[in-house]
Amino acid sequence: MSQGVNNNLVLIVGKSAAGKSASLRNIKDPKGVIYLNCEAGKEIPFASKFKKQVITDPRQVPAIIQQAEDHAQIHTIVVDTITFLMDMYETNLVLTAKNKMEGWSNYAQYWKKLMQQTVASSTKNIIMLAHSADIDNDEGISETKVKVKGSLMNNGIEAYFCNVIAAKKLPLVALEKYQNDLLVITPEEEALGYKYVFQTKLTKETVHESLRGPLGLWSTEETFIDNDAQHVIDRLHEYYKDEEE
Repeated sequence: MSQGVNNNLVLIVGKSAAGKSASLRNIKDPKGVIYLNCEAGKEIPFASKFKKQVITDPRQVPAIIQQAEDHAQIHTIVVDTITFLMDMYETNLVLTAKNKMEGWSNYAQYWKKLMQQTVASSTKNIIMLAHSADIDNDEGISETKVKVKGSLMNNGIEAYFCNVIAAKKLPLVALEKYQNDLLVITPEEEALGYKYVFQTKLTKETVHESLRGPLGLWSTEETFIDNDAQHVIDRLHEYYKDEEE
């Protein structure tokens, strides 16, 4: 891996109850996962052996990511979610600041330093989750983006990631033309008529979304895959293996 670049970084976005947290359920060697819970200690929707840490101060996040570099057994760090992490920063450190302008400046700098310094220099897999929302841009066109406060909305949270995928709940009929080895319809899903999936690439129906990925990371047939974060980690490792050797 090139110094100062983390190729094993992914942003998973989605509306509430779209399967973002559930997508973590199959991560290999769960004891090697640090799960940073920024949502007031709300439990993830499955039993796990993750090393769980409830975040009560945003400054804990960069500190934990840095400390993980000293522990070879840690392979993955999850931040769940960016949305609640930045809300926490606003509540704890902006609204309590004597100088609100300085507080908002620090809010933006916190995120930039987290991504450009701490995350970029990490050797771990880093998975960040975020809630997406439909937002009207300056031209009155609705876009689906991660919503944050202040100047960070200008560039967008997604701009800090090369890999952005969306967690969704879709009817099976919408998946019929996207057959691939990473999209497996179970008997239960057949009976229910819908499936929780990851969308990895844009389609003509979703051009208003902020999905992105390196060229050739996913095929057109893999536009929709199982909502399984391990599939994403495996694909990133495969894609960047020549750089990591």
